[in-house]
Amino acid sequence: MEREKLGSRMGFIFLSAGCAIGIGNVWRFPYIAGLYGGGVFVLFYLFFLITMGVPVMTMEFAVGRASRKSIIKSFTQLEKPGQKWHLHGYLGMAGNYILMMFYTTVAGWMLYYFYQMLTGKFADKSSEQVGAMFGEMLANPKVLTVVMVVIVVAGILICSVGLQKGVERITKVMMSLLLIIIIVLAVHSITLEGGMEGLKFYLLPDFGRMKEVGIWETVTAAMNQAFFTLSLGIGAMAIFGSYIDRKHSLLGESVNIAVLDTFVALVSGLIIFPACFAFGVSPDMGPSLIFITLPNVFNGMAGGRIWGTLFFVFMTFAAFSTILAVFENIISCGMDLFHWSRKKSCLVNLVALIVLSMPCVLGYNLWSAVQPLGEGSTILDLEDFAVSNVILPIGSLCYLLFCVARFGWGFDKYMEEANAGEGLKMPGWIRFYATYILPVLLIILIILGLI
Repeated sequence: MEREKLGSRMGFIFLSAGCAIGIGNVWRFPYIAGLYGGGVFVLFYLFFLITMGVPVMTMEFAVGRASRKSIIKSFTQLEKPGQKWHLHGYLGMAGNYILMMFYTTVAGWMLYYFYQMLTGKFADKSSEQVGAMFGEMLANPKVLTVVMVVIVVAGILICSVGLQKGVERITKVMMSLLLIIIIVLAVHSITLEGGMEGLKFYLLPDFGRMKEVGIWETVTAAMNQAFFTLSLGIGAMAIFGSYIDRKHSLLGESVNIAVLDTFVALVSGLIIFPACFAFGVSPDMGPSLIFITLPNVFNGMAGGRIWGTLFFVFMTFAAFSTILAVFENIISCGMDLFHWSRKKSCLVNLVALIVLSMPCVLGYNLWSAVQPLGEGSTILDLEDFAVSNVILPIGSLCYLLFCVARFGWGFDKYMEEANAGEGLKMPGWIRFYATYILPVLLIILIILGLI
């Protein structure tokens, strides 16, 4: 069976960036940047993105492109006889499934809020009532199940049409719209009366604020955010590497994707901080920012219903672009491992993903007594912890060691693959850094995550 290929370079960049651009860019990045001293944090973040995120991304792409396989078979293809690197394929595969066990639910929340904004359900509600609406949604298993199933079915349908006609075509449209929408929202936010104060808070370096939270804390938060923003370690990037030709070097492509991802994260802050400051609301982190704080802000705005609807279209696209990318990885694994057709892999995974997403849906209502990480925690928190703190960093370490170690694929083979084609090349001196320093940074990240 001939391996499918992506139709264009833009398709590859948008798909990979779409996978990296997710909910974390919007509900985590701006808040953390504000908390850790604004511009200072952003500088640390960019430093770690370039020194940690981008090199590991080139490694994941290299393994994908050299093997022409999904995560489940890529190591088998490249490892030396008798080696056990391919076992990581199963960990990565588990990571993809666990990520989708909660991501489909959260994408469903975005879709539901888009519908509520569009139909004017928030109009004339007090801030207490807006806050209560989020709780009501979570307490309703029917609503959560329906929107989750809509997301899963839509994602699988698009993947079933094929790589170029389905996944690539839809992602290109969605990402283009996403970029236009966030620029429009940001310009609108910045021009609000009182918005400039929010901009200063967000972007001007404030060493006082950084000292308050602690310099070490700021550095580790930046390292964390820079690394996790790119969704590395579960083969979600490798799969798109396996679909591209060798016309362009992998460092250049990785930089393009990191730039797009960072652009969306930074611009999200340009939407959120000026709007919150203009209306005297403190920007929170996580779901309460998106589902309680911002609907209140939109409520007080002229034309708020339109701006709110646009914002939730953007959020739905950000979540759905990640879902399409990871679904493609999951479906491709079924095809590689069991030699299924694309249609059969889609059908099997349609059922599997709906069933696997149910614990997260029920964790907020019928199963809310299950609090795996202590009081007040949910099933989603456990799933998120398993992926973000365990599987992504350990998976990334596997890719790194496989590419730099003699007992893996080897540094020379990795460099040959990474530097094939036109564009930015990985310099030779990076060998020492990649072999001795980068693994230590990743191990620190893993230990911090587990603590």
